[in-house]
Amino acid sequence: MKDIFIQKEASYFHVEEWEREYPGLLVGFTTKNGGTSIDEYSSLNMGFHVNDDESNVLQNRKVLSNQLQVNLSNWVAGEQVHDTKVALIQPKDVGCGSNTNKTSLSGVDGLIIPANVNALAVSLYADCVPLYFFDPVTKFVGIAHAGWKGTVGRIATEMVQSFVNLGSDKKNIKVIIGPSISVENYQVDLNVIEHLTETEMQICTKQVSDNQFLLDLKELNREILLQSGIFRHNIEVTKYCTYRDETLFFSHRRDKGKTGRMLGFIGYNV
Repeated sequence: MKDIFIQKEASYFHVEEWEREYPGLLVGFTTKNGGTSIDEYSSLNMGFHVNDDESNVLQNRKVLSNQLQVNLSNWVAGEQVHDTKVALIQPKDVGCGSNTNKTSLSGVDGLIIPANVNALAVSLYADCVPLYFFDPVTKFVGIAHAGWKGTVGRIATEMVQSFVNLGSDKKNIKVIIGPSISVENYQVDLNVIEHLTETEMQICTKQVSDNQFLLDLKELNREILLQSGIFRHNIEVTKYCTYRDETLFFSHRRDKGKTGRMLGFIGYNV
């Protein structure tokens, strides 16, 4: 079965199905290829905060900006602190975090954009889970950064509730769980597992020793989305793994912390 993410350029994948069905919508995830960064950040590092040369990061972002035909000044990013704060983007926020980390929206890991705001929501990843949200009725779009802390903190639920508060019906909300670390490569201890319910543990973990478990972050986010009222048929999950697919992606765990970041994006090209 074809993956929801289709590679469009060496530098990024896009969600062809959504973009074809809803003209003007842009949804995707970058690779680590096609940029100007060197060494451990080679080559399309999108993160300003990882000690890469900032001029290279800016150039890398311009590469994607040109390919998507969306000006950097229309990008908006959260600070990403592994929490569950969600921001509704207003016109005054557009451009925040686009060309420096210093102006990103403070304390924010989830972004929602209404259809009347011309912006591209962007978020950084290197094993954490990108969650993409779209309501084809209200035309609201969103993206969330869900590492293990954000996942067990229920940022997926926070995003769903934010959509509902803005007028969405849960039955209309579509979600994609994007490229992130796979269960085979994500071993954690009880400090993480203790935050899961018994049902979630049964579905999403495999115990490998007294204090060590394999955790399926993608499946855990799907389970939380189902608990939050999203219909199963409205949730798509990619098979791409940031750890395993080494030629495509940076991985914080595989690369022992010294690595670049990919960028997830969603918004309108209007």
